[in-house]
Amino acid sequence: MRNIILWIGISLDGYIEGPNQDISWHKVDAEFHQYANDELSEMSAFLQGRKTHALMADFWPGAAGKHPDNHQLVEFAGIWTHMPKHVYSRTWTDAGWNTTVHREVVKAEVEALKALPGNDMTVGGADLAAEFMKLGLIDEFRIFVHPVIVGSGKRLFAEGAPKQELELQETRQFGNGVVMLRYAKAA
Repeated sequence: MRNIILWIGISLDGYIEGPNQDISWHKVDAEFHQYANDELSEMSAFLQGRKTHALMADFWPGAAGKHPDNHQLVEFAGIWTHMPKHVYSRTWTDAGWNTTVHREVVKAEVEALKALPGNDMTVGGADLAAEFMKLGLIDEFRIFVHPVIVGSGKRLFAEGAPKQELELQETRQFGNGVVMLRYAKAA
């Protein structure tokens, strides 16, 4: 069975974005980007909310042409464009870019998706992650803590998130100060 991995960057004070959806504080250098490319290229699908997908679709399809000298960026543009994507949106009917649109998160449908052959899948976006957490659908958390205090914005874990026991599986420190914390559901 495929696992669903929450893959997301946060500030030291727990925000995924600052005011006005600012993510300019994310520390992405060549080492970190290559790690992400290597790991994400092995996934079998990206599970995204509408907002996350819209941000990705606005940037990645044309990124290689705009930044041809950035190897890691060009590589990820290909990964994102070709990777199957599942977008959860109550308003969209089509999202392009190898994407299936789902109206809502239905536990039985996600479990059926997990049961298909293939590698693990990532879920991104705080709102979608919260829905998946409520339904017990996240198997692993890869939280990338960026060395910055943002002060306000959108938190990863909102007030009232369900309690969940986790076991630390791995930590990794990148040269740019980002620390990856990888947790799995406790047995």
